[in-house]
Amino acid sequence: MGRLPALRLVVTSGMRNAAIDLDAARARNIIVCGTASDAAPPMELAWALILGLARHLVPENQALRHNGPWQHSLGMTLKGKRLGLLGLGKIGGAMAPVAQAFGMDVIAWSQHLDADSAAAAGVALAASKEALLVASDIVSVHLVLSERTRGLIGAAELAQMKPGALLINTSRAAIVEREALITALEQGWIAGAGLDVFEVEPLPAQDRLRQLPNVLATPHLGYVADSNYRIYFREAVEDIQAWLDSAPVRQLT
Repeated sequence: MGRLPALRLVVTSGMRNAAIDLDAARARNIIVCGTASDAAPPMELAWALILGLARHLVPENQALRHNGPWQHSLGMTLKGKRLGLLGLGKIGGAMAPVAQAFGMDVIAWSQHLDADSAAAAGVALAASKEALLVASDIVSVHLVLSERTRGLIGAAELAQMKPGALLINTSRAAIVEREALITALEQGWIAGAGLDVFEVEPLPAQDRLRQLPNVLATPHLGYVADSNYRIYFREAVEDIQAWLDSAPVRQLT
């Protein structure tokens, strides 16, 4: 911002962007505006990762394409399994009815989630983070990155999960400690991980997460979908026009 003395407006997609220093923007009288977003695309991607891992879709497809072994893996049936949601906000809450449609039991935990809010979403409140990790067959992260959630899942937490469990992170990479996750995957503490977010993006070419056979990874595609881009483009133009009219909307604070 210091190199852009004439900058007066920044528009970002969504209503949260950790890459923008809002305090610095305010100090320079720069207005930062966002847009709405659709929770369906990231929720659907989380399920794509779950299903892809549970049924070994990538290795089975590669084997089929390259005349490899036929029908060489044993899939995980979702019916009767337990989904643990770390976070029950807009996206986490949308995960629950899909899980229930598959016949899964659903539990949730976050630092401020109470039993009434969980019940309103149709899920049970886990007694603690540890209780959720121990009891879940699939753990899906849907928390905002903050100082309280950074490193929330480390070696001790991963070691509490079932050996056959899957960890899905489409939220923010730093919520799960990277080296602990790599160790857990390499040593078989958990069966696999579905990842859409990374601390360095694009993920470096030789990164170990690219090489692990029990990782299903996508290049931060959670919000990259037609419904969201229609919202982003339309509301970005609205943000610019509102600022030109001296009546800015959807300001980030």
